[in-house]
Formats: sequence, structure tokens, C-alpha cells
Amino acid sequence: MKGTYLGEFEELILLTVASLSNEAYAVSVKHMVEQNAARKVNISAVHSALYRLENKGFLSSSFGGATQKRGGKEKRYFQVTNAGFSALQESKNLKEQLWRVIPQLSFSKE
Repeated sequence: MKGTYLGEFEELILLTVASLSNEAYAVSVKHMVEQNAARKVNISAVHSALYRLENKGFLSSSFGGATQKRGGKEKRYFQVTNAGFSALQESKNLKEQLWRVIPQLSFSKE
């Protein structure tokens, strides 16, 4: 599946877009990631990840109306595609499978 690998940051961005529903644009994604992941995120990194995920077919985007507050610029809203939801589900399943095979003794080591 060349080109559809989902990195950790991409997965975080994809999950955030899914949770924001119809309000997922770069700034809202950045704020939610920072709030929930307790880490600082550069807006350029968010933009890059959003466009990469769109190129992979995991996101689609559309433009909202232009506003004077934004100097006449339109917001670009993102939505998770069916392929994006499938990629998230595959990632979740793989992690759950790996967690199940970790020996319990591994958790008792300090």
C-alpha cells in the first residue's frame, strides 16, 4: 500500500479532523491538537499534514465563504473520507492487536 502509510502526527491530525466534524480547518485543528495532546504544534506542520492526507485520499476539503475578518480569504474546511476512516480503523486494530500480545510480565517491570 505505497503512499498510504499513516504516520503518528498524520494520525493525530486525522483523528482531530474527525472529531471536529464540520468545523475542521487548520487553526481549529492546531488548537485542538495542542489542547488534547498537550504539545505545541506549528501551523505550517498542520497545513502540510492536512494537504498530505488529502493527497493520500484520507481527507477532502472545501472552501467556506470569505469574510472581512479574514481579509476576504476563504477558510478551507476538511472532512475525513471513507478511506481516511478505514485507515484510522486499521491503525486502531493493529495497535489493539499488538497490545494484546504483549506479555503481562512486561508491565510489571520497573
